Order: sequence, then C-alpha cells, then structure tokens
Amino acid sequence: MAYPPSYYAATANDAPAILALKGEVSSDVCVIGAGYTGLTAALHLAERGYKVTVLEAERIGWGASGRNGGQLGVGQRKDQRELEMRLGKEWAHRLWDLGVESNALVKHLIARHEIDCDLKPGLLQAAWKPGDAVWLQSEVEHLAKEYDYTKMRYVPRDEMHAMVATQCYHGGILEEAGAHLHPLNYALGLARAAREKGVAIHEKTRVLDVTHEDPATVKTANGTVRARHVVLACNAYLGKLEPRVAGAIMPINNFLLATEPLGEEARKLIRDDVCVQDTKFVIDYYRLSADGRLIFGGGESYSPNLPQDLAAFVRKPMLRVFPQLADKRIDYAWSGAVAITLKRMPHFGRLAPNVIFAHGYSGQGINIATLGGKLAAEAVAGQAERFDVMANLKTPKFPGGTLLRYPGLVAGMIFYALKDRLP
Repeated sequence: MAYPPSYYAATANDAPAILALKGEVSSDVCVIGAGYTGLTAALHLAERGYKVTVLEAERIGWGASGRNGGQLGVGQRKDQRELEMRLGKEWAHRLWDLGVESNALVKHLIARHEIDCDLKPGLLQAAWKPGDAVWLQSEVEHLAKEYDYTKMRYVPRDEMHAMVATQCYHGGILEEAGAHLHPLNYALGLARAAREKGVAIHEKTRVLDVTHEDPATVKTANGTVRARHVVLACNAYLGKLEPRVAGAIMPINNFLLATEPLGEEARKLIRDDVCVQDTKFVIDYYRLSADGRLIFGGGESYSPNLPQDLAAFVRKPMLRVFPQLADKRIDYAWSGAVAITLKRMPHFGRLAPNVIFAHGYSGQGINIATLGGKLAAEAVAGQAERFDVMANLKTPKFPGGTLLRYPGLVAGMIFYALKDRLP
C-alpha cells in the first residue's frame, strides 16, 4: 500500500515493502509502532544483543514521523524558565541535558548509518509580537548564564528582515544546533539500520491486544508475538489499543504544503536556508526542501474533519508571511496527526514491569521521539534512571477522557488563536 500523498512520499528513498506478520514468533522485545521512537528503540536494543520484533499497522514512518515539518530542535517543548518554576532547577537541568542530547543523537544516527535525508543546519525562532522578542532575548541570556549554553544568539528585527523576506517578525533566536531534514527518509533510514542489526519489522500488522503476563502476548489478525518486554510507541495513532494512557494524549491534525520549485527566489525568501518557526500558539513553520520548494506548515482547524481543500487552507497563512508567493503553484498539500499533552511535555511510563510506553511529543517530535526510543531501550535493559527523568513528569488526562476531551481542546485553541491576533 502506498503512503498518503505528500511531498515526502513523492521523494522518498526506495524501500522494499515488508511482509505482514503471520504465525507465532518469540522475541525478547516487541515494539509496537515503526515511527522514530519505535525504530530507535529497536535499533538500540538490537545493538545490545536483544532479539527485537517491530509491528507497524501501516508502513514505516506512516504517522507524524513521515509527514511532519522536518524541523530538528534543541531542548524540550517547554522553555527552561517555565520548567524551573514547575519542577525546580535540578530537574530542569536534567531535562535540558536530555534535550541537548536528543538533538545530537539524531545527527549521530544520521552520520553513523549514512541516512540520506537532506540534513541542513540552522533553526530560526521568530518573534510574532514585540513582547515575544523581549522574551526570546532573555531566553538566550538565561541559557548562557544558567546552562553555559552559547549555541544560540538573539537576532534583532532588522537582521531578521534580512534573513527572512517578510515584515512579520520583531526579532528571533538563531539556534546553531537546530537543523531540518526529510522526515520520511530519516525514518526509512532508521528502519534500514535496524534491519541490518537483525530487527524483524512487519508492516500492515495492526496490533489488536497486548496481555501483560511474562512473557507478554501481542496479538494481531494473523499472528502473535510472545516477548519478555513490550515497548508501546504509537503516539497519535494509539487508538483504543491501550485505554489507560490514551486519555493523556490528544491527536490533532497538522497541515502542510509544498510549493513548486522556486529556483533562485528560494534563497531570497530564507537567506541562509535555515528552518523557521514562529512564537504563535498556532504556529507557522517552514523551510526550503532540497529541490528549492517552500515547505510550509500552518493553519487553524477546530473540526475533527480535514479541510476539503488542504492547499487553499495552508496557502492562506503562507501568504500572510510571504505575499510575494501569490502566483506560485502549490504542488503538494497533506496533513498528519501529532499527539499533544495538556502540559506539552512527553508522556513516558510503565503499564507493567515489562510494558513501557513513550508518546505525546507535542510538536517536538524528531529529537525527543528519537531520544524516547533510546531511553526506552535503556529501561528495557534495566538502566531506567534516565527514562524515569521523563516518566516522573506528571501528565494529567484531558478532562472528559477520550470521549469528551475534544470540545475542551477546541475551546482552548480558539482562545489562544485569538490571542495570536492581538498586538
């Protein structure tokens, strides 16, 4: 079965279709989900000598791992001063260290396994309001003073206008360690590396039930895996598989487009070929592809149904930033679900001594989801201290559980979207 239409699917590296699971197999670890978390967990476990089976309901990188904006950040989803206030400085420092490691881990895996995914350096965080610029500048100063982190600098308004061809922004942060990449090809590269280490991956194999005895039994329509450990790595596509944790995450749709190739005009839009994200609650995020297209993500949707015309839907916020693209053709438009949590921090934990989960990346998925896989592998191997730094974060469930959580989310999104429009 083909991937959902997108620029990424159209430019994906060749990858063989992998057979579905049939019959009964035994494994040390069964990983459910072949996105960044599941694939990275499988790869690290195989390198430790574990026999690993990965079960994927659709195709490798089918969900957010193959459809996202391709932006590789540094740190956690929430800024460090907020984490310090919520959790104390010691815990916040440990989270920061893991966040920095997550960025380096992605680059290490790409280099070590020679993953062809158009990795390019640089991430620019753009201030949508004047007050946001003040906050970004103080964030740079705080990280330098309290964390000895100097790989980012504040960019004043005039320089922002030279770097990005728009008048929308009041300043920004240039993150030297930030980067951007082709997300589906990154996932396919992780899968290739895992298979080369002996991991068995089965596509089109939806898990129907997981029992938590030792060994655990993972049931699919046409097969069963018996495993000493299970890693649940489904994120926004968890569905009804595990109701005990489903209420802590909310799947929401993101929307993206890719323009026609822009030629020389591409570098006039984004001078240094960095990726850009703004400070709005409903953010715009964009970058240039390897072949010179603008890949732009944005737009507000308060319905569980997708807009009828995705290209027109995303084109509106794109033209708010770049009105000079009004006559450019839109070649691709697509959507995909990400999982958010109420506090916008990941949700890690255990359902049984031999069943762990990691999800809820809230838009910080490439680096933190990759790290989540590594930490899950450490936890399976009995080294759970770093996994527990994340697992000990309190993640409340959405009010109303999985049935009534959506109306509350809509109300909140409308409120914060209105705040985006205020000066």
